[in-house]
Amino acid sequence: MLSQADYLQLLPKTELHCHFTSTMSAELFIALARKHDVALPTHDPERLFDYADLREFLVAFALAHDVLRDPEDLAAVAVEGVRIGVASGLRYREYYLNPQYFFARGMSYADVVDPVVAGLERAEAEYGVGFRLVIAVNRAEPPEDALRLVELMAENPHPRVVGLGMDDLTPDGAEAPGLFAPAFALAREAGFRLTAHVGETDRSEPDAVRIAMHELGVDRIDHGYRVLDDPELVAEACERQLPFCATPVSTTICSGWRLDPGHRIARMLEAGLAVNVSTDDAMFFRTDIGREYREALPALGVPLQTVRSIALNGIEAAFCDEDEKARLRSRFRAELATLDALLDEA
Repeated sequence: MLSQADYLQLLPKTELHCHFTSTMSAELFIALARKHDVALPTHDPERLFDYADLREFLVAFALAHDVLRDPEDLAAVAVEGVRIGVASGLRYREYYLNPQYFFARGMSYADVVDPVVAGLERAEAEYGVGFRLVIAVNRAEPPEDALRLVELMAENPHPRVVGLGMDDLTPDGAEAPGLFAPAFALAREAGFRLTAHVGETDRSEPDAVRIAMHELGVDRIDHGYRVLDDPELVAEACERQLPFCATPVSTTICSGWRLDPGHRIARMLEAGLAVNVSTDDAMFFRTDIGREYREALPALGVPLQTVRSIALNGIEAAFCDEDEKARLRSRFRAELATLDALLDEA
């Protein structure tokens, strides 16, 4: 028989809000820093990822891109990230990839995307974990750079690159999704799916969620916790079944929120929003997809039946094609039936 913790660890999972560089282990991060002579604040993995807030985290996040200097580095991260995830029930993942971080070092769009895809395809063959890529606009860069990034996506089409997103913050620390509306419109015309980091912390505004929904026309929302501050937006998102990619553990670090039944994610679920769960930045937040289900969701007071729904929500919110979604649904239902038969609910 399985304990609830083991059941939640083994539950089949998607992960839709996952930054590529954050899927490596701390050990690989440190090894690559040494390989390329990149200075780190410390080589102690227990102290390397201590931040006061989201801005401090974003400095470390940029540093992680600096240790990825050649195709072998990118491919190594791809394979290791999947190997780590499989132990937590990972079956499908979508990665946020930020080519703009690499352009300053003379790497082209293809220099970044091609080895990542090659590594993930190798991992897919070995571990059976499907994937897609979402190219992320870095809001610290000017909006015109975002337009050029979308042009590069269109000029270098790849079947695994399916979406456009946005992350980081503007130079003045804002989310400001409306600044990037032209890039999102161009991506929509080119046939890409759309998502955006908005409404993430107490310093953001529910209006950012509204702008993402109405002006950017996103297909799903990354974070979006401030939606709760606008009941009309909540009602609209419920009616549309707009997916929200939530990352529980990261909120304890970026926002200082406690994981308890009063948490915004728990309230979003109670409101009927279509929530799925991911890690955001696993290495930086000392988490993995298993921990998000095994520890965070029980701390939020989420009942087991809702946890099962969250797992299935990830399939519906994914940017893969319908054939792959059908395969995932079939696989998840079969695995859930086996796990349910072994669960000790005493």
